[in-house]
Amino acid sequence: MRPVVAIVGRPNVGKSTLFNRLMGTRKAIVDDIPGVTRDRNYGNVDRFDLQFTLIDTGGFEPASQDMLLQQMRQQSQLAMEEADIIIFLMDGRDGLTVADREVANMIRRVDKPVFFVVNKVDGDKLENLSSEFYALGVERIFTISAAHNRGVGELMDEVIAAFPLNASSEKDEDVTKIAVVGRPNVGKSTLVNKLLGFERSVANPVAGTTRDSIDTYFNCNRKRYMLIDTAGIRRKGRVSLKIETYSVVDALRSLERADVALIVIDAEQGITEQDTKIAGYAYEAGRSCLFVVNKWDSIEKNNATVGKFVEEIRMQFKYLSFAPIVFISAKTGQRTGNIMVEVEKLMEQYAKRISTSDLNRVFKEAVDSHHAPLSSGRRVKFYYATQVGTKPPSFVIFTNQPEGIHFSYERYLTNKIREAFGFTGTPIRLMFRGRDRRGK
Repeated sequence: MRPVVAIVGRPNVGKSTLFNRLMGTRKAIVDDIPGVTRDRNYGNVDRFDLQFTLIDTGGFEPASQDMLLQQMRQQSQLAMEEADIIIFLMDGRDGLTVADREVANMIRRVDKPVFFVVNKVDGDKLENLSSEFYALGVERIFTISAAHNRGVGELMDEVIAAFPLNASSEKDEDVTKIAVVGRPNVGKSTLVNKLLGFERSVANPVAGTTRDSIDTYFNCNRKRYMLIDTAGIRRKGRVSLKIETYSVVDALRSLERADVALIVIDAEQGITEQDTKIAGYAYEAGRSCLFVVNKWDSIEKNNATVGKFVEEIRMQFKYLSFAPIVFISAKTGQRTGNIMVEVEKLMEQYAKRISTSDLNRVFKEAVDSHHAPLSSGRRVKFYYATQVGTKPPSFVIFTNQPEGIHFSYERYLTNKIREAFGFTGTPIRLMFRGRDRRGK
């Protein structure tokens, strides 16, 4: 599992600037598929020797009018509880403040690596002035300028060196990992208990009962599974209890570990904006997805009810049009057995490999039937396609203009591959490369 690095500090010290610098992109992530665009305060960093999850704690402030120090204290406490590494960021132009001392006195007592970093140090003058931060009593102060990338590389060398060793487990290699995600109080823990057949998680009608992800191994049809019961994901503006704030991070980490995401929706409340965001997290993580509409027993139904709900799901989750849907009651157990049947089908597709000859036959037919639009007045030519990975199925396509492929044409190719090889329940990743990379 990826280590978690949390950036903490008072407002306007440059946390988001450092976040963007380490991410290598702007904070607002835009996807061509409708429904996945949003501002983010977390992200997976793949640009360094080791991969890790990065959190800008400024984005997780509770929606309240609390005093500044109280908000900072909450953020720092959350970082101490959830992160593997903490970057405590201060402002070299403002100098050492009372607020900095407040957080430092608390955060340096944790039994985790903490890096004390002074930002906005753009030159020798500020470098000399930053020596006052040694009054915090720490052995080393890192001076950087996140805006100008000064000292960031040296800092990250030390941060990565402090990462915990990855604890790999051979017994997990053949285990299908299922993450149960959704808003608070949609019945996730009740569903977990029903699938397992005993009270593994505390089921309570009060939203937010589950604080941490709970992993449980079980067998079904002679196959091994691990069920991950995640904390409910709240809309940022509604977070009030401080521990729920980082329960969001815990759920996101659970998706990183999972093969299949059960996206639980409350039939009584219908589809909400938060449901679409949660589904977007699962989609971006490249997980195979199954919509689980819970509390279906409490809905007044007629012959058209199911069809209308399916239509609404397909409309709201266009980027997950391939994901199957089951209607259940976790409380009574109605149709919960269908979930594992669908999960088994999803995993077959999620781990499927296609021969290069079959893939190129289908790919050539697709290109011949519908040519790609011109790019900068030039014709886009395709040479070769090959599968490079599974979970999710990933394909590299070699072309003369990898940057000229319009997202609509990429979607067309994805659908053709999906239809030809039965990828009806899993995301597919296409990557376009220049011709000279074909043999590499």
